[in-house]
Amino acid sequence: MPDGLEDALGEPDRNMTRRIVDSLGLAIVTEQFSLSAPFPVEAELCKQFGASRTIVREAVKMLTAKGLLKSRRRAGTSVEPEHSWNLLDPDILRWMLERKFSLDLLIDFTEVRMAIEPRAAGLAAHSASGPQRRAIVLATERMFAAERGEDDGLEADIAFHTAVLAASNNRFIRQFRDLTEATLRFSIRRTNEYAGVTRASARGHALVQEAIIKGDPALARQLMTELLQGALDLLLAAADQAPRHR
Repeated sequence: MPDGLEDALGEPDRNMTRRIVDSLGLAIVTEQFSLSAPFPVEAELCKQFGASRTIVREAVKMLTAKGLLKSRRRAGTSVEPEHSWNLLDPDILRWMLERKFSLDLLIDFTEVRMAIEPRAAGLAAHSASGPQRRAIVLATERMFAAERGEDDGLEADIAFHTAVLAASNNRFIRQFRDLTEATLRFSIRRTNEYAGVTRASARGHALVQEAIIKGDPALARQLMTELLQGALDLLLAAADQAPRHR
């Protein structure tokens, strides 16, 4: 939300804007709007959500910035096709994952992770700070604690991968954290289910952690690649697709 508007609106109004964005964003992604059910005009949205025009306009502006909507003079506001959406926006990815489950979507995103996270692990091994290394170690310890029933396995797994991205100290890779977290909340459960386990392997993640702490970029990249390849292979098998070369 732009700083000026955030200053002008109180917390209840900001929360209302966020709720409207979530509701309309999910409705757009799940194709509740179409040629036969066009996107509502502003007055209808104000009535539907019991919100002011200012709040509704800001919500529509945010959805437009995400590529979901487009306003045209005399034609009003309409839904854009999927190829116009910002698929790297964590909100859009979350809404897409909440619609009919798509293995293809998870496969595509895992391919993207394989292009980024091994590189992040290598960079972390090369230049992570002391606090960043401790965050990776702590996340790994949480994964082992989860195996003992003392922590949340999903949260620990997410903490590990986002800590590695942060420790890359690459400003663009670090921006990938929110997107990764949004996807992991859906994909980890599926890949663990396909693997016949309740949580990800703490030992596999610990090997990546050890390579990072040891300062071995090549080994960190290799081990992270193997970790993600295992998840990708499970998704491909579940989708009845052939394995893909590394």
